[in-house]
Amino acid sequence: MASRPQHIAILGATGSIGRNSLEVIRSLPDRFRVTYLTANTNIDLLREQIAEFHPLGVAVLNERQADKLRSMVGGSVEVLAGEQGVMEVVRRDDVDIVISSLVGFAGVRPTAEAIRHRKHIALANKETLVAAGSYITGLVAEYGVRLIPVDSEHSAILQCLAGEQQNQVTRLILTASGGPFLHTPADTFSNITVDDALRHPNWKMGSKVTIDSATLMNKGLEVIEAHWLFRLPPEKIDVVIHPQSIIHSMVEFVDGSIKAQLGLPDMKLPIQYALTFPERVFLNGGRLSFPKLERMTFFEPDLVRFPALPIAYEALASGGTAPAVLNAANEIAVGAFLDKRIGFTAIAGIIRQSLDRHTIHASPEFEHILEADAWARTTAMSMV
Repeated sequence: MASRPQHIAILGATGSIGRNSLEVIRSLPDRFRVTYLTANTNIDLLREQIAEFHPLGVAVLNERQADKLRSMVGGSVEVLAGEQGVMEVVRRDDVDIVISSLVGFAGVRPTAEAIRHRKHIALANKETLVAAGSYITGLVAEYGVRLIPVDSEHSAILQCLAGEQQNQVTRLILTASGGPFLHTPADTFSNITVDDALRHPNWKMGSKVTIDSATLMNKGLEVIEAHWLFRLPPEKIDVVIHPQSIIHSMVEFVDGSIKAQLGLPDMKLPIQYALTFPERVFLNGGRLSFPKLERMTFFEPDLVRFPALPIAYEALASGGTAPAVLNAANEIAVGAFLDKRIGFTAIAGIIRQSLDRHTIHASPEFEHILEADAWARTTAMSMV
């Protein structure tokens, strides 16, 4: 155990991952201390978190809300504002670990900046590796920091790989719940509403990732993330539908043996594992009862009904700036669906057309990734 608690900055403290992270930290006060929190607009919840965890400072992306929070807290805590405020947080010397749980491409810059300032990363923002995998993994190697995934699927793979040799891995198997439309007839997809798509059967998540789960794009993004985390090509990363969400992912080895990580659907487990890695410590929560499970089922994903998944595989195989375009177009399309400006089936179509129109930069620097992201957003918005 460290001589003092590890100092934690949570990017996206008021979101689902941020709130779960604070539950973990609350239970381990001798190990961790919250020094900084960031939020977008939810300053009411942020104020409650400030009152309980007493961070040294906070950053609010929305500058108007930052001004409002300053008047609410009356100088009792430093309040930074805007993207520069978030960037300042990750540079601070009193931060050891950054939990990166911002939504979408917004997480890329602060995660990269944190790495450059030699902070260890607990990564819940999969879009960072999807859009800028080569760049981010290069920074991790250059600065010698630890990047541990928080996504339950990638945490499961990391746990299965403990004590194993990388060259003996033949396949990664990511599990997917199948979302709310696993058994919905394809000819009714055009009638799917936002409320329908937000009813995930197993997990409580933010709206963007919940829609991604409904289209299976979430699993496509995770395939790309797994490629960068574990250095396997797309043909060695499979997806299987597992509606019960008890097996979180699996690893197959050269001898045909398969290791799986199982547990109840609870994000506190992968969050805690990322923070205490490679140790395990007690987690107060439910425990899996096999007799009560009764059954676990598995299905091949339907790539016709859920075209977002094969599109993601194609973007990974194309490489270069293609995954950044995939991610940006998806963010725009999902946002348009949530705003009820397009139908559910239009999401994959907008992503498909954006990729078709893009000229891939095969070996992008960071500025090329930024350009591809901006181009894809403009292109996708024109289709909306």
